[in-house]
Amino acid sequence: MRVLVVDALALVLYVVVSLPALTGVGVHEWLGLGVGVVLLVHGAQHIDFVGRLLAARCSLRATGRMLLDVALVLSVVVVALSGLMESGAVLPTFGLYAEGYYFWGPLHAASAKVLLALLIVHGALNIGSVWRLMRHRCAKETA
Repeated sequence: MRVLVVDALALVLYVVVSLPALTGVGVHEWLGLGVGVVLLVHGAQHIDFVGRLLAARCSLRATGRMLLDVALVLSVVVVALSGLMESGAVLPTFGLYAEGYYFWGPLHAASAKVLLALLIVHGALNIGSVWRLMRHRCAKETA
């Protein structure tokens, strides 16, 4: 059940952080760092799954899911790095400034769109597992 809590937290934080007009840019940047941490925890919780996939002969489906997960990790890293490099709130807090806003800004916008697309695919592929886990948990509580 802890996995579902982290997943739900990651989803809610992602939705909030992906709307900087709703929160303001400063909150968007700080929440973005928080989402990065939650997503790292989420990935760590599923690392055993990746290990099992690597140890087994992978089907085409499993290989596709693994490639999707790699693409997700890479896109999160690019979004976080580019967001940090164009930061107007987080970096100045630490007395830092990054050059290249006209490089980092478009990269951040494009990688955020790629991340959203990959997250939609990831969610669609995993919704069945979530429902089964929730049904199993509800059945245990009512028994």
